[in-house]
Amino acid sequence: MPKSSRYGRKALAASLVIALSGGLGMALESSPAAAAGGGFPFPEQSWSFDGVFGTFDRAALQRGFQVYNEACSACHGLEYVAFRNLAALGYNDEQIKAFAAEKLIVDGPDDEGEMFEREGRPSDLFPSPFPNAQAAAASNNGAVPPDLSLMAKARAGGADYIYAILMGYQDSLPESVLQEIFDLRTAENEKKYKAALEEYEDRLDAYQDKIEDGQTATEPVKPEKPEPVTSVEDLGLPDTAHFNAYFAGFGIAMGQPLYGDDVEFADGTEATIEQQARDVAHFLTWAAEPTMEERKRSGIKVILFLIVLTALFYAVKRKVWADLH
Repeated sequence: MPKSSRYGRKALAASLVIALSGGLGMALESSPAAAAGGGFPFPEQSWSFDGVFGTFDRAALQRGFQVYNEACSACHGLEYVAFRNLAALGYNDEQIKAFAAEKLIVDGPDDEGEMFEREGRPSDLFPSPFPNAQAAAASNNGAVPPDLSLMAKARAGGADYIYAILMGYQDSLPESVLQEIFDLRTAENEKKYKAALEEYEDRLDAYQDKIEDGQTATEPVKPEKPEPVTSVEDLGLPDTAHFNAYFAGFGIAMGQPLYGDDVEFADGTEATIEQQARDVAHFLTWAAEPTMEERKRSGIKVILFLIVLTALFYAVKRKVWADLH
């Protein structure tokens, strides 16, 4: 086979690989990273929007919005989402106007230079529940509740992370997970104790040497052997922290937000803690990237286009080099 033919085929193969990689990059861009360390490893969930062909479940989005609106919006804002964007969830104009009108929006100044409050409009962004960060901290034991607009993008794990945090409180955890956490903390405490004991022995030797030399020295205090961790109280969390298995350090400022049946879903779905957690994680994924479905469709079209284009290039190459074979 002539070298020119071999080189031509290699170049076309490389072009096809690059084309497919680029198309897949458009289709899969901004997929959440694997869970970061800090808390107990959270389990991966299956979502309708996973994969190249994944789409949002409109019923889940509406339930998730209801959970956010009724259980989360008192503390967490959604500052990059406008009420009119809710049309993508399947709500009509009248419903969107009603949702907006439930919120008070700071507007102005008026003719006298004063700011005033008015009912929300579909064009308004979701308002923050607090006027500023200081007010938010003062109402939450010094912790500022984060805005949730981009939470699914800001945290490694995306929807899996949000779901895990909401399910990470003691009342929602299997006993086996709690026991693993207790064993983990017991092992950490044992490791710290051994390190402290080695340091104590070194200081004790130095102390004894000084005493033998007639110097004045203070005898070091031997560290106490830690007791096994058998309860959440044994974790030693700050008074302002709430236990959460999947949060770094197992202590989170946010108290348990979902208890089950605190939201009555409009479609009749049973509002268990797990269902609410899944639905609001679904909704917040949409809030972070409402154009995800469009991006995936565009990526697939690009892949198909590049495949056809590569095939045409190959056919042209065969025609051009046909006389040299």
